[in-house]
Amino acid sequence: MMKLVVKKPWGKFIQYTHNEKTTVKIIEVRTSGILSLQSHKKRKEFWVILEGNPVVTVGSMKMKLKKGDEVEIAKGKKHRIANNGKALVRFLEISFGSFDEKDIKRYEDKYGRI
Repeated sequence: MMKLVVKKPWGKFIQYTHNEKTTVKIIEVRTSGILSLQSHKKRKEFWVILEGNPVVTVGSMKMKLKKGDEVEIAKGKKHRIANNGKALVRFLEISFGSFDEKDIKRYEDKYGRI
């Protein structure tokens, strides 16, 4: 994933994609919410934390993140995000490749969707 920071007289912009096939979402995770432990065959993902302090799992790594932190998730890598805090977690998700909700392989799920 290419990240480009361009300075301007008024400030700057950060460009995450350029002429690539992507799907962009802002995802909100309520208090005590947790996404399933999952992977995808057809896409990689890039996350930017916008609000809150989630715990993110990528492979065997667990990380406590904060606003502005970024995470790259390779195709086929198990991942999840959990909100153990008292405030809403919001993050930007950019999916690179073929996006299809049916491409989710779940390994664990609090809500019984396996």
